[in-house]
Amino acid sequence: MIAISQSESTPVGQEGSFNSFYIWAVSSIGALGGLLFGYDWVVIGGAKPFYERYFHLSDPAMQGWAMSCALIGCLLGAMVSGKLSDRYGRKPLLIVAAFVFTISSIGTGLSSSFAMFVAWRIFGGCGIGLASSLSPMYIAELAPSHLRGKLVSLNQLTIVIGMLLAQITNWVIAQPVPVGASTQQIAASWNGQVGWRWMFAITAVPALLFFTASFLLPESPRWLAQRGLKEHARKVLAKIGGPSYAANSLEEIDSSAAYKPEAAAKKVLGEAKIRKVLLLGITLAVLQQWCGINVIFNYAEEVFSAAGYQVSDILFNIVVTGSVNLVFTLIALFTVDKYGRRILMLTGCSGLVVVYIILGIFYRMHSHGIHMLLLVLCAIACYAMSLAPVTWVIISEIFPNRVRGAAMSISVAALWVACFILTYTFPLLNRALGAAGTFWIYAAICTGGVAFLAVRLPETKGRSLEDIERYWN
Repeated sequence: MIAISQSESTPVGQEGSFNSFYIWAVSSIGALGGLLFGYDWVVIGGAKPFYERYFHLSDPAMQGWAMSCALIGCLLGAMVSGKLSDRYGRKPLLIVAAFVFTISSIGTGLSSSFAMFVAWRIFGGCGIGLASSLSPMYIAELAPSHLRGKLVSLNQLTIVIGMLLAQITNWVIAQPVPVGASTQQIAASWNGQVGWRWMFAITAVPALLFFTASFLLPESPRWLAQRGLKEHARKVLAKIGGPSYAANSLEEIDSSAAYKPEAAAKKVLGEAKIRKVLLLGITLAVLQQWCGINVIFNYAEEVFSAAGYQVSDILFNIVVTGSVNLVFTLIALFTVDKYGRRILMLTGCSGLVVVYIILGIFYRMHSHGIHMLLLVLCAIACYAMSLAPVTWVIISEIFPNRVRGAAMSISVAALWVACFILTYTFPLLNRALGAAGTFWIYAAICTGGVAFLAVRLPETKGRSLEDIERYWN
């Protein structure tokens, strides 16, 4: 097993001396960006059968564009998050992300044309891109090392809660669709005219909560220290773990390489040792998307229709998948700091390989029934306890302090590029290869992922961010 040396692993402070309530409260507020990210990301899957009829989208390319256009905004948000958060801090950008979420959710719900729908989805994607990069980074920079995996996984937990809320909201809002209803009937129904709008617009409620609560957050102590605001950083760290913890943490931060924000991006690309860790971050980000699970959430209608389910059953099945996603994310939350990042990633990715192969076989046989739903749930369970939360943990902690903002920005941008490709190509792959061939492609990608993880992924549990940085030197 690849492991980071334990020789410098003495924790700066004891677990009992930490202000647990404050740490969890601040991390929970920071993770609200994940809740909105998860809701916005999944709500479109339930609204899809209705807005497609409303906007008369029948071409697979247009359907793929409707599903994936928000990812353009995600990419833009992720690309600017590093530079802006290095310059202005993590907290202001979280506030901006919350504001964007609030406005875009209302705008999407009020869209009267497909062009307007796309524009608001792209704008909302900018908020997702900002939050997806900033929330885990902010929590990682704030968290004590012995809690970092659990606290950063909290961001994924809120993503999953947001996804489940979206799934339940879609199920509750949508009125029953008669079996065999035509496209025209669905388009003219309450679902096709009004229901899908409420599915998007209701996001404004938690977005306003996030926007208000973000003003209560402290700035990242590591960002403060690296900008020369050490007394401000000391106060935040002291509130987390007391004066001794604050002094030791500042000493560790000072021992890391000098921070030069204006040169961060150049250093990320220019130093061989940083290129090595950046490659790891990018690969993990891409693997999290290309493992294929997100198509189950975004294209639930196609996935379950191919297994013989009707629209009303599909909406209920989506809620079931969200519930399983939540349960196994909780498992990851309580095991990531106990068993480590590496074992969870290898176990989950290997499980996906097996499930996808079997799922593809059943799709090829045109098999219908409850066993198809159970296989989908197994795939989601594997993903929820490994690639979904642990990827965010790893990419939030492996980069050196001086370049974390820029490196996270690049890695998360790669994640959204991969997500766009995955989301846009699924309808095309599904039409060309069928569900069986498509899931076998994802199985092959996961097989390559297992090999990469076995060779390149170190174990980082329990290490301070500065200790991890020394590992790469």
